[in-house]
Amino acid sequence: MADGFRSTLLLNLITLTICLTLLHINHQVGWPNIAWYAAAVIVIGMRAYVMNALARRGKLLTAPKASLRFLSLGALALGIIWAALPWTIPDFQPLGEHAALFLIMGGMAAGAVIKQIGYTPLALNYSIPILLSLVINLIGHWRPNEVLVGLCLSLMIVIFIRRSMWAERMFVSSQVARHEATALADSLTRANSDILRQNSRLEALANRDTLTGLANRMFFHGRLAGDIARAKVVDEQVALLIFDVERFQSINDTLGHSAGDALLREIAARLGSIIEDGSLIARLGGDEFAVIVSGAEALERARSHAAAVLEASRQPIHWSQRQAVVGLSVGLAAYPDHADNAEELLACADMALYDAKRGDRRQLREFDPDLRRNAERKRIIEQDLERAIQTGALSAWFQPQVDLLTRRITGFEALVRWQHPQLGFVSPPEIVSAARTVHLSEQLTARIARDACLLARRLPEIGLTDVTVALNVSPREFALYSVACMLQGVTAHHGVAPSALEIEITEEAILDPALADEQLKRLEQAGYKLAVDDFGMGHSSLAYLIGLKVDRLKIDRSFVKDVARSETNQKLISAMVSLGQSLSLEIVVEGVETPEDAAILARLGCGTAQGYLFARPMPPSALETWIAEHQSTTLLKRKAKTKHLSVA
Repeated sequence: MADGFRSTLLLNLITLTICLTLLHINHQVGWPNIAWYAAAVIVIGMRAYVMNALARRGKLLTAPKASLRFLSLGALALGIIWAALPWTIPDFQPLGEHAALFLIMGGMAAGAVIKQIGYTPLALNYSIPILLSLVINLIGHWRPNEVLVGLCLSLMIVIFIRRSMWAERMFVSSQVARHEATALADSLTRANSDILRQNSRLEALANRDTLTGLANRMFFHGRLAGDIARAKVVDEQVALLIFDVERFQSINDTLGHSAGDALLREIAARLGSIIEDGSLIARLGGDEFAVIVSGAEALERARSHAAAVLEASRQPIHWSQRQAVVGLSVGLAAYPDHADNAEELLACADMALYDAKRGDRRQLREFDPDLRRNAERKRIIEQDLERAIQTGALSAWFQPQVDLLTRRITGFEALVRWQHPQLGFVSPPEIVSAARTVHLSEQLTARIARDACLLARRLPEIGLTDVTVALNVSPREFALYSVACMLQGVTAHHGVAPSALEIEITEEAILDPALADEQLKRLEQAGYKLAVDDFGMGHSSLAYLIGLKVDRLKIDRSFVKDVARSETNQKLISAMVSLGQSLSLEIVVEGVETPEDAAILARLGCGTAQGYLFARPMPPSALETWIAEHQSTTLLKRKAKTKHLSVA
């Protein structure tokens, strides 16, 4: 309204100036005309001032009716001034030489009625005085033409008034309808805005991790698939980093879950402060975070991010009035270098992370195809292990143990062997690890114990008495099941005396009495012989060795290799032999491969040995043939030696 009002005042000022100019051209300007013009300018100025004052004070909105009444008075004043124009001109001729002024005044009155259809008093206050002035001037001349025009103009005034009132009603009705429609639209808009806000909140809850504010696993998977789809089109890389927090579980256990949550928030904040190139940072769950790096040079940028995060992880993290140095391990994989889709890329990054955690930790590992091959190999081993145990595809092979001086067979060690139809030879550590993963440790050890019992029952029949069969028991098995009960069940089923079996335990188990003490005591009391395997690699307690009544100590092969040329190893073995003799323990050495090593070991006091010098591990079907050949050869050598001594 204010802008339209100002344009109306400006039009009035211009029109007034034109009227004065026309009078000047006709040489009819006098003091009355100038006074008329000045009065009009003053009224226009006052109306402009009033309008600005009302607008500044907000009265146009807060008191519209009062404002309109006030403005109507100004319109009436300006209309009266326009009406006074004919009276300032001597002998005003409305249809003669002053017809231009007559038209201008009529046009201004008609324009006011048309323009101000929203509020009739404002228009009529302005136009009626002008039109009445024109009617009076027309009729006052009493000439037929002027009288007729005056009557027409009078009729026009009546029509203007009625038309203005009708137009006002229509305008008000339309404005009311418009207001109602606007109010309805505003209401719908607000409702829609509320719905959009609610949807935004729900979307945030669906896509954000509530603890850290990072993207959650669901949003991460969608973004990774989307970025890879885009990268296929534009021929770019997508790199994926996965971070794992060291010792997080111990922090949760010792300080509580609230402290763990606070730590995760701090780690998330640190990641956000380091990675600022628009890469997506997500929490996948627990203490695992991920970063998706897309666009140009994604792999190089991911390496840079990983290096920066690892460097920052050397600095303590402060949270909840605590601080700790929290190490991170990082796995990295990239599309299309390592994977063709999102699922494969995540699996590759996971494999790289696992490799980093398995190593020295606090380092970055990039995916290597060997990791995939190893993972697939591991999966196949775990998948086929149970069937191999049940069908006998996995079984025990045996490596003889002999007396270093007489070469008499003193025992055999059972070693697990599995020739997989697809993978070929599967190493014992792979078998043991897979058995632990798929919870088959008891079945695996029971299978080897069964084969050992079958051999132990056969040995007396081929002339080997007082010969034991040794089998290894992983230290971790004592925490998984009752080794003593399992072994007693197997030996009883095959009718084998417990003394025919020797249970080889690594020092690792002996170091944890709470884990192994009770079961080892039961094995000892049942009559099984006990041996400490890989002796010298751990930290055995001598008091515990004495209390346990161990029968033999097996010196690890790392001390035996090249012992003939290593004075240090000779001293270490001599010390271990002395320890064994002082505890009345038999010493067995593993990994003997050369006659020179065997001679040195015999001189150092070692009694029994096993290794490739005497025989490789072999299946039971080949064992009897080897035993017969070995005994025959040993007998011939003994006779030759006796004959040589007799001649001498």
